[in-house]
Amino acid sequence: MYLIGAGGHAKVVRDILDACSIPFSGVVTDNLKEVTFMEKKILHSMDGVDEAIICVGNNRTRKKLAEELSGQGVTFGTGIHPSVIMSKYASVDEGTVIMQGVVIQSCAKIGKHCIVNTSASIDHDNVLGDFVHISPHATLCGEVEVGEGTWIGAGTVVRQCVKIGKWSVIGAGSVVVNDIPDGVLAYGNPCKVIRKL
Repeated sequence: MYLIGAGGHAKVVRDILDACSIPFSGVVTDNLKEVTFMEKKILHSMDGVDEAIICVGNNRTRKKLAEELSGQGVTFGTGIHPSVIMSKYASVDEGTVIMQGVVIQSCAKIGKHCIVNTSASIDHDNVLGDFVHISPHATLCGEVEVGEGTWIGAGTVVRQCVKIGKWSVIGAGSVVVNDIPDGVLAYGNPCKVIRKL
């Protein structure tokens, strides 16, 4: 498995690969200053790369790379750490990474190329669109919907049955009790829309 990107997110994904005994083939990055990454030589082209996980935290950049690489015939793996507690009735789509200590409950659906970060809690019947990032220790109660490309900040709590739109950002430590529209920055307790993005 190759990793696309050589930042902090890729370091954690490398740990997940090791924990799952998935062979780590190397890292591809356009950063020409770096030569090695966690004991592997860095590649600067996609030559020979057939399966990868995109390890870029920015949701829009991850989407752009996924579209480009799909067009080049690259397939995408998933990374789910062994410490994850996940219902057999939950589903996780390609390219998604589930970090250490996450809980995913029954009938939750996680889209493509998502990041569910350390110790987050995704309760029953949640639906996460593609390219969503759920930050560490965020809690999504039952039947929450999160639209494509949205980023939920660390420590945020989302009340049951709330719908959060596409390409929005929910600030760290927020308490989301009402629906949030597409394309906004929102934060606070209770969470309120601050501005359009």
